[in-house]
Amino acid sequence: MSETLATTVTPAGDPAADPAADPSYDPRTGAQHGSVPHTTPEHVAAILRRAQSAASVIAGTSPATRQGWLTAIADSLRTHEDELVRLAGEETGLGADRLHGELAKCATSTVFYGAVAAEGSYLGAGTEGIGGDSTLSRWNIPLGPVAVFGASNFPFGFGVIGHDVASALGAGCPVIVKAHPAHPRLSVRLAELVSDALERAGAPVGSYALVVGFDAGLQLVDAAEITAIAFTGSQGGGMALVQRAAARGVPVFAEMGTVNPVFVTTDAAADSAQIAAGFVGSFTLGAGQFCTKPGLLFAPAGAGIFDAVRAELRQAPSAPLLTAGIARGYRAGLTGLAEAAAAAGNAGADSAEADSAEADSAEPDSADGYAVDPQAFLVRLEDLHPGSRLLEECFGPVALVCEYEDAAAALDALTRLQPSLVASVFTGGPDDPESAGVVGRLLGQVGRVALNAWPTGVATSWSMQHGGPWPATSRSEATSVGAGALDRFVRPVAVQNADPAHLPAGLHPDNPWRIPRRIDGKLTLPAS
Repeated sequence: MSETLATTVTPAGDPAADPAADPSYDPRTGAQHGSVPHTTPEHVAAILRRAQSAASVIAGTSPATRQGWLTAIADSLRTHEDELVRLAGEETGLGADRLHGELAKCATSTVFYGAVAAEGSYLGAGTEGIGGDSTLSRWNIPLGPVAVFGASNFPFGFGVIGHDVASALGAGCPVIVKAHPAHPRLSVRLAELVSDALERAGAPVGSYALVVGFDAGLQLVDAAEITAIAFTGSQGGGMALVQRAAARGVPVFAEMGTVNPVFVTTDAAADSAQIAAGFVGSFTLGAGQFCTKPGLLFAPAGAGIFDAVRAELRQAPSAPLLTAGIARGYRAGLTGLAEAAAAAGNAGADSAEADSAEADSAEPDSADGYAVDPQAFLVRLEDLHPGSRLLEECFGPVALVCEYEDAAAALDALTRLQPSLVASVFTGGPDDPESAGVVGRLLGQVGRVALNAWPTGVATSWSMQHGGPWPATSRSEATSVGAGALDRFVRPVAVQNADPAHLPAGLHPDNPWRIPRRIDGKLTLPAS
């Protein structure tokens, strides 16, 4: 089902190291521990052929059967939890507690997507008479093979398995995953477990495969067999995929992220110490490497929130970023933010360590690995204008605080921000006179508003929306988390005057898939 890729050990810094391989580094030390060879063009082509052959078989398989496949994957992840967390720790430096939690959520969400598939409403099945003896039937069909580009910051949640993979399989599509170079050895092992679980559960050959290497990823984007692409990562990477796939009209569901705002109303500012502690905890979670990280907090002047943030930061530890490149980008980003703040006349930067913005020269074999310190900057409303460096995302544990004198002016400043995935609003309660206006303004430029909660928590549920207007994502109508995630990988079709042989099982009179259907305009649920 997926080819097993053996790892090869090469010494760190060895000039003879194979350039056609992804090296594996430990972010905590910068030391290299093996590598994974890139997938050859011939091998990618063979994987694509198998996926294409499997597509019609998977599409014709009942959603309940696919639910069994996903449950088998989740069971395998749980069985091998300790091994997988150890591997992930060696390649991400994210810590055992975080990784155990992420793996548990990945297994739970995988089961959830199977349940969404089995429930069947994503199929949108319906049939009706349209006059005389004519009928019209409509339902959603799977697109076909899907390419998934795994993320660096969620090795389980958005990697070789996770939301994109599980929702595509649940929707009835074969999946080919491109491993992220930040954790190649983990990717190989996860792919082995997923492939074995699918095979044991009876999924057809070609249902799932892994490829490694930049060129292998480009080959997937260009391949005629690929019908959709899911991506989680940087704006540069996501837009490059969008532009390349546009030549073939292939949809790219890229979740890229921008600066997520937090707005503290005047009434809510009475809890300034608690808000500051929550803000620092949220933007430093996972070393600030969440797409839902709060990046800019608006607070009433005089509430003392920035001073409280500075006090919290003095207690915040340094933490390794995922890769040497991300660490260099973070340090460069700090320099840019500091220069932008200084140019605007603000000297309010503070950090857990005075020299946290030192030269960005860390190499993979640095004794300190890719560790960085968290930092916050104080900015003014008038500095938040289009084109300002202050409005560009800096990936890592840094955030801005903007103190406002006038709530209406602060709301106007919000409209100058790039659209984002999520925003938080902290209010003084249901009678807070400012909260409704703030929420109303934010809904026009984010995918989700969290009231009196930090944005970093994302629930895998029926009502979750994890997306947002461009440039937060490439498709604002889509979500990469929650029941709606399956909708990305199907499209509607209709047949007029269909005989039973022309219809899917879900539209047969006896409804063998036991799914909700709309018959002559009336929603009909399967008998319990």
